[in-house]
Amino acid sequence: MFRAVLVANRGEIALRVLRACRELGMATVAVYSEADRDAPWLRLADEAHLLGPAAPAQSYLNAERILEIAHRSGAEAIHPGYGFLAESATFARAVVDSGLAWVGPPPGAITAMGDKLSARAAARSVHVPVVPGTMEPTDDPEVVRAFAAEHGLPVAIKAAFGGGGRGLKVVRAEPELVEALESAKREAAAAFGRGEVYVERYLARPRHIEIQVLADGDGTCLSLGERDCSTQRRHQKLIEESPAPGFDPRARRDMGAAAVRLAKAVGYTGAGTCEFLYENDQFFFLEMNTRLQVEHPVTELVTGLDLVQWQLRIAAGESLPFTQDDIVLRGHAIEARINAEHVARGFLPSPGRITAWRAPSGPGVRVDAGVEAGWEIPGAYDSLLAKLITYGGDREDARRKMARALDEFVIEGVPTTIDFHRFALAQPDFVSGEVSTVTVEREWDLSAIPVAELPAPGGKGQRPSRTFTVEVDGKRLEVVLFESAGGSQAQSGMGTRSRRERPRAGTGASAGGPSGAELLAPMQGTIVKTSVKPGATVAIGDLVLVLEAMKMENHIAAHRDGTVTTLHVAAGDVVNAGDILATIDSEDAG
Repeated sequence: MFRAVLVANRGEIALRVLRACRELGMATVAVYSEADRDAPWLRLADEAHLLGPAAPAQSYLNAERILEIAHRSGAEAIHPGYGFLAESATFARAVVDSGLAWVGPPPGAITAMGDKLSARAAARSVHVPVVPGTMEPTDDPEVVRAFAAEHGLPVAIKAAFGGGGRGLKVVRAEPELVEALESAKREAAAAFGRGEVYVERYLARPRHIEIQVLADGDGTCLSLGERDCSTQRRHQKLIEESPAPGFDPRARRDMGAAAVRLAKAVGYTGAGTCEFLYENDQFFFLEMNTRLQVEHPVTELVTGLDLVQWQLRIAAGESLPFTQDDIVLRGHAIEARINAEHVARGFLPSPGRITAWRAPSGPGVRVDAGVEAGWEIPGAYDSLLAKLITYGGDREDARRKMARALDEFVIEGVPTTIDFHRFALAQPDFVSGEVSTVTVEREWDLSAIPVAELPAPGGKGQRPSRTFTVEVDGKRLEVVLFESAGGSQAQSGMGTRSRRERPRAGTGASAGGPSGAELLAPMQGTIVKTSVKPGATVAIGDLVLVLEAMKMENHIAAHRDGTVTTLHVAAGDVVNAGDILATIDSEDAG
């Protein structure tokens, strides 16, 4: 084992790795940006070092600085978590060349599978089916048009380097093509440092099934079963579970064998995931994530294996002491990603301060979180706050435990996806296990989900609520008191107020929500593109600008018909929630 490990990441995954190291008796070194100076996970590390400013390029993507800290602190290995530098072959090679151990696959395997185009070629070489698509990167709209003409719309434009739904745009109509291509390239470059994209056929209603593999340095590579990650929005996962409901055992066997075959072909070691699309009893290789997945806990619960510990053990040279026949999936596990997002406003990221936090517990409930009450969620990183995982003897048992745990979960101060998860768990097609990757955005009516209150601009707003218990004619009731930032009472209520009820806010027609001339920023972020100029005539829904926040591009549309009299921002500007982006005067405004 290593004497000390540097964890090159942040949030809940940093905490997860720090805990695994402590359980194995290894000292830990944490790193942090200026935005994470007071981060709760830093308290678990034996020592912590500042990387730099909040911007990822100057902190969590600063490979030279991370290596400098690793050597100065005496760390013997680096665990990258997921995201940031986790799938950088250049960084992995630099770690190894500097004499440190890399807790991940060999750099060559990352190179082979990190580029989705080379990964598709590798899959085809070992007879693993792939989705029809281009085999070379492109930035030419005519290439996309030609592919669409051959295969039909919709088509998917995807980042060649990266994953997690970033840099992925679906073109459903020809007029969307140029903007989708530009947006995919920008988002890919911002998230992964590489803007190359390729084109792929877009399947109509597939399931997203992935296979977890685990391989040691002695040639043993095992499939640890599948996860169903079909409940998605913006091509990013919201709910994952293992095993996949109603999955054909033959498909499980064939898909697992394909994943192992591919992993062996590229000399893979450690924990990795092969992702597939599954439709009409056929599966197609999508990509391989050469790292730990966000949803790894569901596999841990049904297999009884600690994947993070095994990553560390394999990196230290240990061999797997079990075989494929020893891998048996027992029970069922479901994971809900709790994100700081405003569901009713198109899952808009919503950074801000968490004013109250009470996580659920009880039998079969696990919470992996990197936040706490009082924590200010930075806008520079993704929106994941926590992962809620439940385990049961069967799927229905796990689903009921998840529903109960969601009712117990209290987060105040920022909008979250908790209300979405409560809604999703009760949907008939989720209950029956018939969700596809398009269900959330195209088949469910999300209007029944309560509209959360957005954080006020400038960090002002309500303090944590206080609940008082009173008795009226012998009946126990709760009074929930809210206070404004100034200390005066803002509102109060008496009765058995449910946590699923949220104060409602007017949504307006745009993300900014105003009814007057001013188009407001729905969140903190950076303007990456403006699509109109002063004097332009716009209609409701027309694109005005693109705002990048928490690693995702958000299209900000006109909230009314009229003329753009003033554009208050330009590309590169950083804005806060509530800032005026544009003034749109209507002809009948008087």
